Amino acid sequence: MTAMVDVLCVGHAACDVTLVVDHHPEADEKCFASERSMAGGGPAVNAAVTVARLGGTSAFCGYLGQDLFGDLHFQELVAEGVLTDWIVRGSHPTPLSMILVKPDGKRTVVNFKGETPQLEPSQVDLSAISPRVILMDGHEPKISPALAREARSRGIPTVLDAGSLHSGTERLAGLVDYLIASARFARELTGEQDMRRALRLMSRLAPLAAITLGEDGFIWSRGGREESWPALPVEVLDTTGAGDVFHGAFALEIAQGRAIEAAFLAARAAAALSCTCLGARPSIPDRAALEGMLACGGGKGMDRLPSLAW
Repeated sequence: MTAMVDVLCVGHAACDVTLVVDHHPEADEKCFASERSMAGGGPAVNAAVTVARLGGTSAFCGYLGQDLFGDLHFQELVAEGVLTDWIVRGSHPTPLSMILVKPDGKRTVVNFKGETPQLEPSQVDLSAISPRVILMDGHEPKISPALAREARSRGIPTVLDAGSLHSGTERLAGLVDYLIASARFARELTGEQDMRRALRLMSRLAPLAAITLGEDGFIWSRGGREESWPALPVEVLDTTGAGDVFHGAFALEIAQGRAIEAAFLAARAAAALSCTCLGARPSIPDRAALEGMLACGGGKGMDRLPSLAW
């Protein structure tokens, strides 16, 4: 039987350990954390959870180890309602990220990936799933390009979460319908420091290109039209995972047939909400929180919003 889902997310899964510190530790310094959080993480898998929390249906395709961290993450996904039939478990350890969050909400991430294997086409059978949208983060380069080509031939929209430039994101950039990248990726790909010029170069690769700019919002281009949208002002506690939430919310809106502007409104509001709580996974908003943010004025021209910790 074929599984129908709004968004199939393909890519990286890890376990995140988040610690809140009052400053970045210096060499040989011992410092103390005031808060901690441990939960699953990773760009594509966080997007899958975002889709589920916002009322959509999602599946995740990626790797988790047969260890404590892998078990915890797998159980989280089941509890969230994310379909897990396309997760491959193995003897290599689950990737782990140690995240230090400073008082301004900015963070430092140390990721251990070890020898986590890239999935082979023979390991996953995606013929039994029918997604309305496919979202990829480039961390499964042996299966993603072929999947993107097949999706294009079948008229299934594809979204790339391009966080940094590596072989996976570079190969996918010209194969997807929605290329939504970080400023880091844009600089590394184009060699441009000016994000407007970088966007114009990226727009040659995909029908829609966008660059997220953190507290400065994001810019996007489609069909020669360029727009710049500001970020929504909220009380920032932790920015970890905000980009993942942005991509997941955007992909769900596209899957549900929303216009581009509506998809960006939802994505921006969801990402802003995610910055008001600690930890990438715990901070992902649900549909009620998102609708509340949009209802209180999360539109394109919004100049000021109240703090919405929830």
